[in-house]
Amino acid sequence: MDIRTGRPVTLASNGMVTSPHSLASAAGLDVLRAGGSAIDAAIAASSVLAVVYPHMTGLGGDAFWLIHDGSSGEIRYLNGGGKAAEGATLLSIEQRGLNEIPLRGIVPATLTVPGAVASWTEAHAAYGRLPLRRVLESAIAYARDGFPVTGRLASFIEMMRDDLLGDREAAALFFPQGVAARPGTKLTNASLAGTLRSIADGGWSGFYQGPVAAEMARFSENGGLFRSADFSRQKAVWGAPLVGRYRDVTIFNTPPPTQGFTVLEMLNLVEPHELHRKDFLGPDHVHLLVQAKQIAYHDRDQVLADPSFAEVPVERLISKEYAHLRGRLIDGRSALRWDMVPSYGSLSGDTVYIAAVDRDGNAASLIQSLYGAFGSCVVAGKTGVILQNRGAYFSLDRNHPNRLEPGKIPLHTLIASMAKRDGKLWSVLGCMGADGQPQIQMQLYAAMIDFGLDIQEAIEMPRFLSGRFGLGEARDTLHIEGRFPGGTIDALAQRGHAINRWDAWNEMAGHAHGITIDGQNGMLSGGADPRSDGAAIGY
Repeated sequence: MDIRTGRPVTLASNGMVTSPHSLASAAGLDVLRAGGSAIDAAIAASSVLAVVYPHMTGLGGDAFWLIHDGSSGEIRYLNGGGKAAEGATLLSIEQRGLNEIPLRGIVPATLTVPGAVASWTEAHAAYGRLPLRRVLESAIAYARDGFPVTGRLASFIEMMRDDLLGDREAAALFFPQGVAARPGTKLTNASLAGTLRSIADGGWSGFYQGPVAAEMARFSENGGLFRSADFSRQKAVWGAPLVGRYRDVTIFNTPPPTQGFTVLEMLNLVEPHELHRKDFLGPDHVHLLVQAKQIAYHDRDQVLADPSFAEVPVERLISKEYAHLRGRLIDGRSALRWDMVPSYGSLSGDTVYIAAVDRDGNAASLIQSLYGAFGSCVVAGKTGVILQNRGAYFSLDRNHPNRLEPGKIPLHTLIASMAKRDGKLWSVLGCMGADGQPQIQMQLYAAMIDFGLDIQEAIEMPRFLSGRFGLGEARDTLHIEGRFPGGTIDALAQRGHAINRWDAWNEMAGHAHGITIDGQNGMLSGGADPRSDGAAIGY
């Protein structure tokens, strides 16, 4: 896709929302103007995205939050990860004749219960100012009356054609009259409008009890794993964020079961190398960040799991002392061999990130996903809800900390961040992109902290991702946008990196969004990724 850009940073003084779809950002801003909090705005934007960006997110997915309290300055973490069903055991998978969890279909769709809605209602109960019905108003209207199909959504429908047509409800939604929805046409999801109304009226109970939960459980009885009782057990849980420091900035990220610690570990690994003294788009900068990624992801693959089920030594992993030890692996002259420091995972994953700040300094950093494109590509009966396939991230190795167990949340690539400077909230940022997320966050923070870019410039800078999208690629492929200088790309190849030269702009490089706050005058600066359909909107 040919993306031409150079848009300026968005400036506002009262409140701001940024997300990967302009209609969602506008819905969030509408709620801010009506007196809603940043948390209300984030829920409004997230619920609209669940309607208009169904390839990336939905009510059937999971969500994780960082929330900044404007009055106290406290930052809290909210875990909206869906738990594995009571019937989701290693034995139940083996009895289906499976030696790994499939990526699509009813098994991954029903391994874990959707967790996002529980996080919405929990966050709203603590920080909401407007009634939930008002917050969900735009999403209900778009689902009931229709929304325009973007070129990106149309391309994803075409890409996932066979999987979507394999499910009767999904086929009816995305192939009206048997033809794939085209850009600029209108789609509706009346069943989803009904489910959203149920949440608007009943909050948590409107989704996890009553007719909606009963219909999802009924749907699951035909080869699926979750039941009504699994829904009634799903609650979002508050906790503390991870905290690290990079130069003069304190950075907060989401703890296990998410991979947030890798951002802090990577920044610790590169800090002694003084990135700000290197050429911004030069090979040394990229080479260092790629090596830090490989080391941190190797650690992630060994230990990351649901901390309710496994001991995750996260404080050690994010310590400067540990980075000093692990940093001895960094080689300035040549790429780290994958077989020496292996890291697994995949760069394929579809997610939405929303940042919102209100006039009182409250802020929400919200990440939500179905995992793969359209999740499991399965719609839960007459609810209109597309179910995630996040359960495919569980391991079936009985000795692995991330092995499948009932009531457990799988390892999550979803992460959200905030940062403070001089004790004041300075940034709210995040991105989509599975294993790309920590790498993108690291690139954004380095661009802003080390090189002084504003949030929009940091988002628009040429981007790279290390890893692989598909099984046919080398695990340590360095995918790099063509706007990097040719000399930089050539030098990286000479150092032994397996290069995949992308075009100038590539949507596979992920969607990043963020807001920064000026510590002197409180002015808000918003950035939106031109690789998405998003916008940063303020007032």
